[in-house]
Amino acid sequence: MDERIKAFNEKMEKCVEHLESDYVTIRAGRANPHVLDKVKVDYYGTPTPVQQVGNITVPEARMIQIAPWEKSLIKEIEKAIMSSDIGITPSNDGSVIRLVFPELTEERRKDLAKDVKKKAEDCKVAVRNVRRDGIDTLKKVPKTELSEDQEKDLEDELQKLTDKYIKEVDKLMDEKTKEIMTV
Repeated sequence: MDERIKAFNEKMEKCVEHLESDYVTIRAGRANPHVLDKVKVDYYGTPTPVQQVGNITVPEARMIQIAPWEKSLIKEIEKAIMSSDIGITPSNDGSVIRLVFPELTEERRKDLAKDVKKKAEDCKVAVRNVRRDGIDTLKKVPKTELSEDQEKDLEDELQKLTDKYIKEVDKLMDEKTKEIMTV
């Protein structure tokens, strides 16, 4: 792969990786500890990820249990979860916090599927923008360094990369939609 193309390949890859990390945080009816990835707890004045202040387990298919390493953090963790966009009210028994995931309604599943599709479309736009930037960059290279044929070959290579990543985005979208719509 040409050095000029490598940078654009990495940017497209980052777009897809970002989409994957977004999809991990979308809950699909089953308890998935990754829904807590973006939740930060005020730990002595520092926003700290929940994973770093307690032990997170999934004792049942629809429940996440958080056992804080310090009992004094229970209120802070609950507050952080309540202010996040998870949409689940935590309950505690004084030593552990439980998040019980309700069964998703058909309407909620469809809303989540729309959200998945929107995120995929945004990712495709980002990938195409990288391709456009790549083509613009190639056009600015002086003709003494790059012949028209070489420029055309590099543009074709960029297009192939774009197609590859768009296919990958579609595959991720289909998998996540299927996961959400499965009862």
